[in-house]
Amino acid sequence: MQVIQVNTDDNIEGGEELTLHVQAEIEASLARFGDQITRVEVHLSDENSHKGGANDKRCAMEARPAGRPPVAVTHSAATVDLAVNGASEKLERLLERAFGRLGNVKRNPYRGDETV
Repeated sequence: MQVIQVNTDDNIEGGEELTLHVQAEIEASLARFGDQITRVEVHLSDENSHKGGANDKRCAMEARPAGRPPVAVTHSAATVDLAVNGASEKLERLLERAFGRLGNVKRNPYRGDETV
């Protein structure tokens, strides 16, 4: 994976610690896709601003697979961590469907190093 960009709205306190946490989460969940993903953009927001409320933290993720159109997911949760975890899990499942299982040659024609 080449680039992971993290953006926050004015209601989420960003910073290096948050960025490193989000990058680590994405790298861990999408590592097996390797160079098939060229970029991931993350947008974190607080839907209710200062008002609070359940599931008001939102994480939108867009992945750009090499040679394919971008795919995107969103997840809302009570905390930023839960929103990031939920969105990364959704993105992983979406990419699994898009690429097929990497170890299964029948379902993944992009991997030609094995015979059927």
